[in-house]
Amino acid sequence: MPQLNAGKMAAVLERSFIEICGFERETLPTFREITVNLGLNALPGSVIYPDSAGGFHYEESGKLLSITSNRFIHWSTSGDTVQLVEQSLDTNLLNNAVKLKITHCPLLPGGVHIQETLNNVTILIVTNQTVHRLVLPHPTRMYRSELVTELQMQSIFTDVGKMSLQDPTHSAVIPSPVGQTVGPTASAAWLSHQGEAHYALASPAGGILVVTLPPHDTQASVTILELKTSSVMQRLAGWMPTAIRLEDIPGDLALSLAVRELEDDTFILALCQDHKLRMWSYRDQACLMEADMLEYMPACRGVKRSPEQGHRLRLAFSSTGLCLAIYLAMSSRGQFTVLQLVATDNNRYSLDHISSLFATQETLVDFALTSTDIWGLWLDDTNQTVVKYINFEQYDLCNIVNLWNKVFVQPAPEEEVHIGADQDPRIYRRGTERITDLPWETLKKEVTVAVEKELQSSVTEFEFSQEEYRQLQVEFWSKFYACCLQYQEALATPLGLLLNPHTHMVCVLKKGFVSFLVPCFAVDHLYLSFDEYLFSEEETPVAEEVGRDVLHLVQCLRLVSDAVPGDMAYEMEKALEHLQSPERAAEMVLENLLANDNENVIEDIHNKLQDVRNPLAAMAVLIREMDLETDSEPGGEGSLTIAGQSLSWRISLSQLYGSSVAVAVVCQAVCQMAMTRALFCRDLLILQQLYLRLGDNVSSSTHTLRQKYKLNSAWLTLCSPPRDANLQHLSVLELSDSPAMDSNRSVLSPQTVVELFYQSVARKTIITQIYSKQHSPSPGTALLHWPYMVSSVVTLLAQQLWPQNLGFQFPECLMGNCQYAQLQEYVRLIGPWCQVNVGSCRFMLGQCYLANGEGQKALQCFQEAAAEVEREEFLLRLTGAEEEAAAAPRLQYYNKVLRLLEDVGLPELVIHLATLAITEAVNDPRSQAALWTRIFKHHLDLGHNSQAYEALTQNPDSSRQLDCLRQLVVVLCERSQLQDLVQFSYVNLHDEVVSIIESRARAVDLMSHNYYELLYAFHINRHNYRKAGTVMFEYGMRLGREVRTRLGLQKQVNCCLASLNCLRLIRSDYAWIVQPTSGAVYERPAVSPKRNYDGEFATVSGQIDILELKDLQKEYALARSRLTLAQHHPPSAAIAGSASAVEMVSLLVQSGLFDCALCLCQTFKLSLTSVFEGLAFKCIRLQYGGEENQNEAWNWLAANQLCTITTKESRLVKCMNSSWYKLARKYHIVHLVVQLGILKRST
Repeated sequence: MPQLNAGKMAAVLERSFIEICGFERETLPTFREITVNLGLNALPGSVIYPDSAGGFHYEESGKLLSITSNRFIHWSTSGDTVQLVEQSLDTNLLNNAVKLKITHCPLLPGGVHIQETLNNVTILIVTNQTVHRLVLPHPTRMYRSELVTELQMQSIFTDVGKMSLQDPTHSAVIPSPVGQTVGPTASAAWLSHQGEAHYALASPAGGILVVTLPPHDTQASVTILELKTSSVMQRLAGWMPTAIRLEDIPGDLALSLAVRELEDDTFILALCQDHKLRMWSYRDQACLMEADMLEYMPACRGVKRSPEQGHRLRLAFSSTGLCLAIYLAMSSRGQFTVLQLVATDNNRYSLDHISSLFATQETLVDFALTSTDIWGLWLDDTNQTVVKYINFEQYDLCNIVNLWNKVFVQPAPEEEVHIGADQDPRIYRRGTERITDLPWETLKKEVTVAVEKELQSSVTEFEFSQEEYRQLQVEFWSKFYACCLQYQEALATPLGLLLNPHTHMVCVLKKGFVSFLVPCFAVDHLYLSFDEYLFSEEETPVAEEVGRDVLHLVQCLRLVSDAVPGDMAYEMEKALEHLQSPERAAEMVLENLLANDNENVIEDIHNKLQDVRNPLAAMAVLIREMDLETDSEPGGEGSLTIAGQSLSWRISLSQLYGSSVAVAVVCQAVCQMAMTRALFCRDLLILQQLYLRLGDNVSSSTHTLRQKYKLNSAWLTLCSPPRDANLQHLSVLELSDSPAMDSNRSVLSPQTVVELFYQSVARKTIITQIYSKQHSPSPGTALLHWPYMVSSVVTLLAQQLWPQNLGFQFPECLMGNCQYAQLQEYVRLIGPWCQVNVGSCRFMLGQCYLANGEGQKALQCFQEAAAEVEREEFLLRLTGAEEEAAAAPRLQYYNKVLRLLEDVGLPELVIHLATLAITEAVNDPRSQAALWTRIFKHHLDLGHNSQAYEALTQNPDSSRQLDCLRQLVVVLCERSQLQDLVQFSYVNLHDEVVSIIESRARAVDLMSHNYYELLYAFHINRHNYRKAGTVMFEYGMRLGREVRTRLGLQKQVNCCLASLNCLRLIRSDYAWIVQPTSGAVYERPAVSPKRNYDGEFATVSGQIDILELKDLQKEYALARSRLTLAQHHPPSAAIAGSASAVEMVSLLVQSGLFDCALCLCQTFKLSLTSVFEGLAFKCIRLQYGGEENQNEAWNWLAANQLCTITTKESRLVKCMNSSWYKLARKYHIVHLVVQLGILKRST
């Protein structure tokens, strides 16, 4: 943080604190309830003890390498119940909350005492009838390894439920006389070196009763010891003091007890009813000292010694010895007296006076003593918490109350909330804490239903206006808000203080939660202080030459703050949210103040402004102090320093302030600072407008500063869980080297985006940065000084959240965790005035639009961000993961965005952006080729075939062009969009297209794809009939060899016909084709053809065969005969597909297809002998065969028309002049006539 005066700033940080609530929303501790019942009844008419609270800190809580670093226990009592909670600022503790109920035995105020030994943590509890002891394992014994890397650890209360607390080793009953109805009034407890538990109780009859439990691991009896000024007696069992009357209160009744072990003795100090301090030696059982405290209260000398009940006693060690702090609660005023215990001769002691300090009239709740300070906790007349502290060494007999350092506690919520006309009464907000941001979704629904139901039940009219209904909503939701305030007020009741002398951490223990005190920065202190608490001019932590002006200016700001009404404050907030001019909003507020200045506030402000000699310089000092802009990068050299340390030290640093409690405290402190300074800037803007109205030009950058702090204070909004789809899209960005994009989800559940950022990104960077600046020779022994550490963490976190700093980790973290709603709002708010990371913000906004389905807006933002790629670190990192390292950064950026758009599924936007990117790649053919390939792909996916073809032709890379062409052919074929495929011109790509289609045709199944037909149409469309004929002839050849089915043979016939037609369209001189051949592979039936890497058939060199029209006619006749055979006898299709002409004649004769065989013989000029022999054989079988042969004869006779047979056979007779064939013909006809006659008779 910028420091105007380092020494004075440090002084302010040491003397000024602000309260930060440490409760964790949605992570309230789950108490395990344990009941202890010793069979006792409640004392009749017993005293009702007030609630109380206290705490315990481990001895090594201030050591970095200790397992108990930043670890403490706090407790609270109410009636017969005590709640115990163990917490750590570094790690989350499991099973850390226990609620112990001791039936019918109310706990004494301050009746819980905790001590640690090497192996155990012992909790000593005192009630009005019993004493109890809980022996728990020490954390160092639960985790014996020095390296504890878990994000969560078990608490010492983990196994407390397994203990039998009713056993005599854990509990004992305080013996009391018959009729005794009053229990002890105060208590103290300690453990001896032998392990005995001693309980010092203030006896109602005066004196002190000491109850001793034996060590927990031994069997022995409870012992009782009574210490009185008149006598000392010890009994082994039972306590029978003299009967007393309630109205006869003894003067030596102890009101407050304290115990301290010195050397080999234990001293019990008692502050009694008669204002005297008595010190007892437990070893000698003697009163070693008695001192009248009124002697140290000069104002009360000689006054009547009326008994008092509010005296308190505290002990602490200082550099000079044991110090005692006595609080005397007199009717007129309270006084703190600090004394030092001094040993004298003969084992006697005396007191040396150090300081006497007067307190105000508030009701003291608790106070604590350190080696230098007294901390006090009060309740004022309005029941508000007051915390103050003072250095008792600097002031003695001080009657000036204002010298106490006031702690700025959390103010009570406003009793009424202003609801704007544009707001739903159910969604109001106080400051920046939105009521709708409560994490309990079910509770919100139930509350909404309950309030709306109550509203509906109160409505008696059936019709009323919308304004009337709105008023009813405001009324009922205001009632609900009032109930919440009452609940919050009850939970905020202060009960005690907890001070850790090792870390100097101070906590306020309240009924419902714990709050932490963190240092208050100088500017915040000036603004929050009342006039009586403002520093004098010499102590003002700003430049000395303008210190006086700053004081007067801040006083004017306080007047402005008190004068601004709630509705005008809301209007100014709304103006900022709507990105309106802050100056105009401040001017509007000022006009309202001037118009309604009934108490002359503006006049008072004007009078005070006369005392400011140099307002511009004073404002500049304050603005410079609040500006968090820095030139350093987050992290920086710190990581190198940390890397050189030991593993245990690095692990301890990685866990420091990482628990949910610490996360909540740090982030609330940042937001509290931001809210305070936002109000500061608001009032300063109004004051500047007043100066301008008075004619003074004091314009400054206050409006921008106001917007920045308003922005930082707005991040108390809840974060939402990321969706898997969004996380998947983010993986495209490949920002794995960025901690803001770390995909490892923590076990914690951050509630706000600030907590999310601090927990996942900023914490490790900040801790590294802090410790890298410490030059300790042994960093492992570094103490965790809470005021310094938390102020440094808050400052560095605020700097990382500051929009105008170079670091861009906060928006990057929001994007990495899919917090798009918050990220979009962030970019919107900083857009008009932030000039840092402009391009990165546009990219982030594009991401938000993309996640919300607004692709066109996203594309516009991505295009705007491209101009800043080479100037902004985030955009450079975004492009760094691309494989095209040689490409320009802007081209790499376009490639990353294109991949992002592709992953989301927006091809139109990909085409648009890729077309734009091509203009940037004029001198980069490689990038151009990649972009044209992208354009082609997405046009093709969208069905834009013409545009895809155009992109293909523009591609400068021949290999990519060929790949695209191949994909175009395949896709259009699969879509059956063959018309487009055939009609494209394919300039300079004709041979490639043919080659691709041929390769596909030869590589795929013939019956499933029609690439041969496509290639045929392609050549026909270009009037290349010879190529078309060749394609169909090859198609037919393959069908005959590979598809030996009737359908395949039918296609083969069609292919031959198509090939014939193509050659008939050519002049006779050119009507020929080259016979397609692939060498021996085609000559091996039933063997799969072999192909090379490109899908082509593996060819071998051989003789080229030329086929003319007559050759094709022969192939057609052969194919036709094959089909005829398959139609007549389907099983023959399997062998007919590749049969030669000679083989086909034999097959046809066997099947009785003599006509077809005869035609085939004539076409191929084959001998007719086989046909005649087959026919003769059929006739002989018909003549001598039985009925079965006759039935068969009808089948082959039907396949050969009779007239045709007659005609053909007559021709054959003329040619061969064979009388035997005539005989066969005669017998054959006679046999047919006989068969026809038999059939007619049978019918």
